[in-house]
Amino acid sequence: MKCLSKEKINIVMEKLENLYPDAKPELNFSNSFELLIATILSAQCTDVRVNKVTKELFKDFKTPEDFLSLTIDDLSKYIHSCGFYNSKSKNILETCRILVDKYESKVPYDMDSLTKLPGVGRKTANVVRSCAFNIPSLAVDTHVFRVTNRIGIIQEDNVLDSEFSLMKKLKKSSWNKAHHLFIFHGRRLCKSRKPCCEKCIINTECLYYKNL
Repeated sequence: MKCLSKEKINIVMEKLENLYPDAKPELNFSNSFELLIATILSAQCTDVRVNKVTKELFKDFKTPEDFLSLTIDDLSKYIHSCGFYNSKSKNILETCRILVDKYESKVPYDMDSLTKLPGVGRKTANVVRSCAFNIPSLAVDTHVFRVTNRIGIIQEDNVLDSEFSLMKKLKKSSWNKAHHLFIFHGRRLCKSRKPCCEKCIINTECLYYKNL
């Protein structure tokens, strides 16, 4: 299927950088552990909601050891509004146990170790690697998947193929920033049901808009 040329992709990325110069993580965190927990909580939940929950949660529980003083039911009461609270509580406490037992309470930064933690898939691992450790990574969530395929940067059927395809199409030095640019654009203009194509500054490049 047709995709944008390298030249067009560069134009798109430059326009997005100019449009969102302050694009950054919208989850609040102060260290890699807090980011890991917040990202686990963010599955099927908005960043705004997660930030409200973690604001109180991280006041009382700052380390894996702190979390292990809780039962699943205890933690569920804190994170109830994030949805899927029982499974998230179980995953978080199991992850904290592994961090204490295997990693001296520190969050690992390699993909293999991260994705072996309960509740941590490639997207969460890439968010942690990128935002906490500044390791070039491309986290593909629903916004990144939708925006990049809709524009025509890539044409893939799933998030895993999208991640690897984007890694080939984008400069490695831009991966971390690109993730946030696509999310910002997906939340503000390139929305799922009603994209604001007429207002979009990249509609001259976008394959979706050209086919309307």
